[in-house]
Amino acid sequence: MTIIPAMDILGGRCVRLAQGDYARQNIYAAEPLEVAKSFEAHGLKRLHLVDLDGARSRETVNYKVLEQIARYTCLEVDFSGGLKTEASLQTAFGCGAAHVVIGSIAAQDPERFLEWLAQYGADKIWLSADCRQRRIATQGWLEHTELDVIGFLSTYYEKGIRTAICTDISKDGMLSGPALKLYQDIMKHTAINLVASGGIASVEELQALEAAGCSGAIIGKAIYEGNITLKELESLC
Repeated sequence: MTIIPAMDILGGRCVRLAQGDYARQNIYAAEPLEVAKSFEAHGLKRLHLVDLDGARSRETVNYKVLEQIARYTCLEVDFSGGLKTEASLQTAFGCGAAHVVIGSIAAQDPERFLEWLAQYGADKIWLSADCRQRRIATQGWLEHTELDVIGFLSTYYEKGIRTAICTDISKDGMLSGPALKLYQDIMKHTAINLVASGGIASVEELQALEAAGCSGAIIGKAIYEGNITLKELESLC
C-alpha cells in the first residue's frame, strides 16, 4: 500500500479543514514547497495536493503551488480542486500534475468526464468519491447528491476508471480513525484501486487499511499534528 501525504492549499498556505468546513481551518505552514521537500527527504514518493480555493471557486487557483512542487521536487503529484474544464486539466498537467482527481464533474456531467477519461487515459484521470453517509458530495463538499458511493465507484470501474480516492467527510480532519467498514464494503463490490482518505491517526490504522485491500492511504492532519511522524512513515516506506 502506498502512503500519500496530503497538502491542502488555501490562500497559498498549507491548511487542514475539519469535515470540509472552510470556517474550521488550521494553518500549518506558509511555504508549501518546504513542506513538500520535507516529505521527499523522508522517502515519500507521492503527494496529494488539493486546491481548496479552486474547489470552492470552481476554477483552478493554486496552480503556481503545483508548478513549484513539480519543478523542485521529484514527488508524483495527484492534483484536485477546481478541475471543471478542459483548460483546467491542461493547466494542471502543464504545471506538472502526474494525475488529476475529479469528483464533481464525474457526478454532475458523466459524459464530459468519460470524454476526458478516453482522451487522457485511466493512468492520468482518477476518480474522487467523497461522501457523507455514503452519499457523494460535490463542489468542495458544499453540495450533496443522492448517489450511493459504492454504486458510483462500481459504475465508473466498469467504464474504465482504475484508481479512486474515497473520503468519508465525517472522518476528515478529525483524527477519529478511517471509515474502515466503508472501505471493506467497497472492496467487496469492485476491484478498483482504492485510496483511503480521512481520519487516519496511527500506524496501526494504516496496517488495517492495507489488510482491507486499499492500494493507498492519504494522511494529512496526523502528520501535521505529530500523531504519525515522518520518521515512522520513512520506516514504512
